[in-house]
Amino acid sequence: MADTVPYRPKTGDIPTSPGVYRFRDETGRILYVGKAKNLRARLTSYFAPLHTLHERTKRMVTSAASVEWTIVGSEFEALQLEFTWIKEFDPPFNIQFRDDKSYPYLAITLGERIPRVLVTRTRKMDNARYFGPYTKTWAIRETLDLILPVFPVRTCSDGVYKKAERSGRPCLLGDIGRCAAPCASRVTPEEHRSIALDLAAFMAGKNDGHVRELREKMSSASEAQDYELAARYRDNIQALETVASKSSVVLEDDVDTDIFGLARDELSAAVQMFVVREGRIRGVHSWNVDTELDVSSGELVDNMLRTAYDDSDIPPREVIVPELPLDSSAIITWLTELRRERLEDSRAAAVKLRVAQRGDLAALSATVTHNAQQALLLYKTKRRADYVTRTKALGDIQEALGLPESPLRIECFDISHLGGTKIVASMVVFEDGLAKKSDYRKFSIASARDDTDAMNQVLARRAAYLTGEDIDEEKKASSFSYPPGLFVVDGGLPQVNAAAQALSEAGLSHIPLVGLAKRLEELWLPGEKFPIILPRNSEALFLFQQLRDEAHRFAISFQRASRKKDINTVLSEVPGMGPTKVKAVLSHFGSVAQLRKASVEEVAAIPQISPALAQAIKSTLAQK
Repeated sequence: MADTVPYRPKTGDIPTSPGVYRFRDETGRILYVGKAKNLRARLTSYFAPLHTLHERTKRMVTSAASVEWTIVGSEFEALQLEFTWIKEFDPPFNIQFRDDKSYPYLAITLGERIPRVLVTRTRKMDNARYFGPYTKTWAIRETLDLILPVFPVRTCSDGVYKKAERSGRPCLLGDIGRCAAPCASRVTPEEHRSIALDLAAFMAGKNDGHVRELREKMSSASEAQDYELAARYRDNIQALETVASKSSVVLEDDVDTDIFGLARDELSAAVQMFVVREGRIRGVHSWNVDTELDVSSGELVDNMLRTAYDDSDIPPREVIVPELPLDSSAIITWLTELRRERLEDSRAAAVKLRVAQRGDLAALSATVTHNAQQALLLYKTKRRADYVTRTKALGDIQEALGLPESPLRIECFDISHLGGTKIVASMVVFEDGLAKKSDYRKFSIASARDDTDAMNQVLARRAAYLTGEDIDEEKKASSFSYPPGLFVVDGGLPQVNAAAQALSEAGLSHIPLVGLAKRLEELWLPGEKFPIILPRNSEALFLFQQLRDEAHRFAISFQRASRKKDINTVLSEVPGMGPTKVKAVLSHFGSVAQLRKASVEEVAAIPQISPALAQAIKSTLAQK
């Protein structure tokens, strides 16, 4: 009990029933809401010795001053109550999904007396139907150009509409047939609403009826020898088929499903949702999330589904997810009840929740996941490129590390090796929060006892340039001799202390130094017993993560290039092996490991390699 929080309840007092629990701070504010099939089993996990808790969980538990719970009748009821309280109290430690507002949508304002169709980047209008998001605004304009002659819904603003209504004269769109002109009473408000509903139905995928009706009208007009009208129907059919083909996929017509993809790293995640109706993709939705607590993929899927269907969207008959949540049965019950309620049909089929294992849906699921990966990359790139965000990150780093000024130039080092051999290191440079690739450097290390020794050697070599030891005047003038505002090493306290020793021996202890440990994203200062923990959603931690990942990528790519160059050199030493034959051997086996495993006969099977040459290759590799 000594190594836990003082408000911990007695284990026997916690019920074993399903329920919902809430952590509160000293002011009574709710910090976290969670659900559990067994409250005792779940809550006791939070009150384990503090040093065994994940750092982010420990921060939540120690920030709280009390915990309380509410017993419910089933796991499904717990799910509903948890969802309600998260929406009501917006706890800071719960997962917070955010709609990606960077994409435009096509909206039909069915809540207005005279509905209109417009392009928007928000989804806040009451009783509006949204379609998209699209990747580009011009893609929506192109879609509107095609479908407005078929469904002439108004696109003008309320001010323009009222002006036309007062004058009784429609605008140009009404005269050219791209608006039904309810402002000039060419159609009644009811007739115009019917057109808007038809447009919404078409955009939702119910297009077969419209095309069939237009074909019948075209045939009738042709039989009546009204060829001008028949040509207009023909153009409308082509327009609808063009719009529909833009979202077609090779699936059965009766496929009615939503497919989710998830990509995540230590700090954030991205969700993609493909809406498939009648075998075609009818919409794409995306969310980003910064996770405050350490959560599993199953928990993210749980929250992802509730976010997706929180609005007025109707769950389909089948939902495809990357991983089933632990409470999948409760989620299925909730989705089924939601579907029946919104369809106003108590006999509607139950929703199926599953992971696609094979076939077309599995292939499409992989595509959705790939889109999620790209969305996560885009999200991180946008954060990295924003000037205000970068400035805040540098300011937060200055404050967290107690630096005299913001570190405008940061250098980050990483060690890479292959089982203790072929040791290399990388140095990446960020200036004003952006990568400066022209200042990147690579280091080859002949030998080292371990990573800490390798880090000591690299920092010693870096310090030699800064102090000017054994460096000629031309090199002194290079950017490599420019001192940084902060050194960052990939690793914990041992790596930091090794780097600090090298800087101290060079007389550069005045340059700040910090280590970033990957497991908990914690910062270590030289000689300190405890790390600095930055908030999970802080821009400073995000910048440190970018530095570490870039240094790791650069080190790995250098080591791979070194290994490839190594084997090329070895093969080139074999008498009779020119560049063409070296390339043929490596292309045939794909890797050095496979080449080493191959027999002489397998090497000789390559058209350019004779049996004698194959024997020479194997003999040479055996000596290396």
